[in-house]
Amino acid sequence: MSKHSLSGKVVIVGGGAKNLGGLISRTFAADGAKIIAHYNSAATRSDADKTVADIKAAGGDAIAVQGDFTKVDEVVKAFAAAKKHYGSIDIAINTVGKVLKKPFAETTEAEYDSMAAINSKAAYFFMQEAGKQLNDGGKICTIVTSLLAAYTGLYSTYGGMKAPVEHFTRAASKEFGSRGISVTAVGPGPMDTPFFYGQETPEAVAYHKSASALGGLTKIEDIVPLIKFLVTDGWWITGQTIFANGGYTTR
Repeated sequence: MSKHSLSGKVVIVGGGAKNLGGLISRTFAADGAKIIAHYNSAATRSDADKTVADIKAAGGDAIAVQGDFTKVDEVVKAFAAAKKHYGSIDIAINTVGKVLKKPFAETTEAEYDSMAAINSKAAYFFMQEAGKQLNDGGKICTIVTSLLAAYTGLYSTYGGMKAPVEHFTRAASKEFGSRGISVTAVGPGPMDTPFFYGQETPEAVAYHKSASALGGLTKIEDIVPLIKFLVTDGWWITGQTIFANGGYTTR
């Protein structure tokens, strides 16, 4: 199979049930990929089932797999389920994350631990298991955040816990490179999804919309083509974190 095509490739999508992950699952399936749409808990099972049903209705091939990726054994089980069903895995994309907007001085230990587990630990062990289970020539991509280049308060645990993923990406790309596996991270700007609005005031939403040079919030439809490029024709890009945010932040 060509590294430039998704046809016949097996793709596991962490958080692949809805929003950005759901669009990745549907889009890649439409291009001929076989999809493992991961979902976290019973709360998102219906989203995962609908995504799989939509893919199958369109003539594609997909399954849903549940797992709390803050627990390493559940990451391992999700990859094992994918390999058991499809025989092998070619591409691993992780969109799992959680935002917390809160003053530094008010953040609790429980909140810190939760944010670290969801945004850093889950990403680390997803990448680790992908490195173990992907076919040679595979691709790994993780969603981070453009806040990594922002000079701002209130997102200390979100930006702070996504920041290590930049180095995880560099280290993994160096270690997995001998097998032809490229590893990248993508940092969208504030995305026009329910993931964004939950913690923002109307005034903050207005600011975020006005902050990008090209105007408005990041659309998930603008991120999926970049991810598709990175795991196909853009395979030569590795170890990099790429910001796709309409000029929201840069460095």
